[in-house]
Amino acid sequence: MKLGNISIFNSDLTKNKLNWYIRVADNLAPAKFLIARSIKCDFKLNMKIDLLWSIFDESMLTLNNIRKNIDEFDYKSVTPNLLDLCVEISKRILSNCNFCHWNCGVDRMSGEMGVCKLDSDSRVSSFFHHNGEELVFRGKNGSGTIFFTSCNMRCVFCQNGDISTDSRNGDVIGADQLASIIKLLRFEGVHNINFVGGDPIVHLHTIIDGISRLNNTDLSNTEIEEIINLKADYFINYSLNYDCNYISEFNVPMLWNSNFYMSADAFRLLSVLMDVWLPDLKFYDEKCSRRLAKVSKYFEVVSSFLIKLYEIQENFVIRHLILPEHIDCCTIPILEWINEYIPDTLVNIMTQFHPDMRTDPKNILYNEKYADLCRKLSKDEINRVFEIADQLNINYKDLII
Repeated sequence: MKLGNISIFNSDLTKNKLNWYIRVADNLAPAKFLIARSIKCDFKLNMKIDLLWSIFDESMLTLNNIRKNIDEFDYKSVTPNLLDLCVEISKRILSNCNFCHWNCGVDRMSGEMGVCKLDSDSRVSSFFHHNGEELVFRGKNGSGTIFFTSCNMRCVFCQNGDISTDSRNGDVIGADQLASIIKLLRFEGVHNINFVGGDPIVHLHTIIDGISRLNNTDLSNTEIEEIINLKADYFINYSLNYDCNYISEFNVPMLWNSNFYMSADAFRLLSVLMDVWLPDLKFYDEKCSRRLAKVSKYFEVVSSFLIKLYEIQENFVIRHLILPEHIDCCTIPILEWINEYIPDTLVNIMTQFHPDMRTDPKNILYNEKYADLCRKLSKDEINRVFEIADQLNINYKDLII
């Protein structure tokens, strides 16, 4: 079944807000990475980073113009291209890392580690057809989810704590292996490639390089054997369908599923590659983000990128997880902010919080100072949030999982 044919897209609002993503998923439009591959970028490897960024900005104008006139697009790969340029810039950043807002400045290429506790190696914990995401993403065949390890935040209630806190979880994967994972998932029918973690931002160099290596060739048995041990649903016998092309090129929408605590440079690079975005918006109050996630200026950073997505008319869905005892300090102000600054945005108001990690009394990591979060939400709390969302005209009902 084509993604655009599922019932949820009978809603004009949802269809309009995710129109680009739907078209790419159904191979009616090229993914951004294909457009980037068609844009000539005359750069040299010995150029200074400022000059590379200047060429990048000029090329982005071309990419945006192509997207506005996509029905007139005549795909032709060129070399070197905007995708190649993104690979080079990401490697430069890795040597003085500022992928995320921490701006550690460490040389991960030389083995140094910052807040994410990673050097230049990327690790994947698992990949599979995720059927627990929002219907717009899981569709009929699932979201092709790739779980990267480690994170740049320290949420005390993290429900993926086994991979977000353990930077050595999973297996080291290179760009070629990541490209194989992406191709296998798409050939098995997934509607998108869902980069998640932990948080994927600390793996941006590998992700960009992996996307740059995608092509329309079949997967060899050797390539599959290199990655199959990481496939969580390897026991399901998916039939392979190689009819997932735009014209004659391998095509799949890229989904960025992230805490959005990133840098401006990372956002610029991602804007070349991501067809749809799934940002978290957890906290409004600075005291809450410092206490529960160990980060500063959280709302300031994340909200600034959400406004950019809105202004450049990107396809995106916000996730907000309601936390016990944080409805007045975080949930309500977040919904009010959305209504004022990015109205009509699709929002998944998530009610499935449960105690985990340092908020779970049964967990060895439990800490009593987070006792306010050691319970599930009550029905009254959930109903109160939904009533306020309705009053503010928040578009959440199509996104309930």
